[in-house]
Amino acid sequence: MAEPTPRQDPPRLRPAPLLFEPAAAAADPEHFFDLESIDDPRALLERATELTLAFRAATDRAVEFQALAAAQLADPRRFDRLTTADIAERAQWTEDYAKKMVEFGRDLLRAGEGPGSIDSL
Repeated sequence: MAEPTPRQDPPRLRPAPLLFEPAAAAADPEHFFDLESIDDPRALLERATELTLAFRAATDRAVEFQALAAAQLADPRRFDRLTTADIAERAQWTEDYAKKMVEFGRDLLRAGEGPGSIDSL
């Protein structure tokens, strides 16, 4: 699991949208966002790069939401709060990583970047 990275001050670039594939295409292991059908190497590089950036942005966004959820679950004001060991078990993390994610989530919440204010992809 990658370490959480703090949010950057400049706004994020909007990567190409990830288009959902039909179930039949997704079931074919050789099929990946229609890249296999692109013959021109320039076009292939461009589309593959777009997808790489989109997946990176999606990963960063998902990690932020994981951190927010971990911080909320560990909040001592909650009657049903979880320990970092419990959070680690649920997320399949180490306990040390869970502690880092809880702190990262608390930092996001303190900065006013809660779930309602994180920019959508």
